Amino acid sequence: QLQLMESGGGLVQPGGSLRLSCAASGSIVFITTMGWYRQAPGQARELVATIPRLGNPTYADSVKGRSTISRDNAISTVYLQMNNVEPEDTAVYYCTVRHVTMSGQTDYWGQGTQVTVSS
Repeated sequence: QLQLMESGGGLVQPGGSLRLSCAASGSIVFITTMGWYRQAPGQARELVATIPRLGNPTYADSVKGRSTISRDNAISTVYLQMNNVEPEDTAVYYCTVRHVTMSGQTDYWGQGTQVTVSS
């Protein structure tokens, strides 16, 4: 069983930047893909960015070019840096990790952190 702790949400002015962090803890065996999703009010949860353990990240078109996802495997943490934020970026942001053990793989989700872009 893993726990995910997100941090870094809050109120950001349009054009500003945000940095989200998500640390996994618990009985970690092997984490493959890590990522961020978001859900705006009245909308479905959508992909923001994912990053494999090896290889290139994937970004949603809406954030490509102004976002960077990164990870630190030594501390099982994934980050999301987003620049030039827009009101449309307002949402609850969720981190997710795929955990692999001898028994198979399980996707874990964080509780979510609210990001509000407003002046």
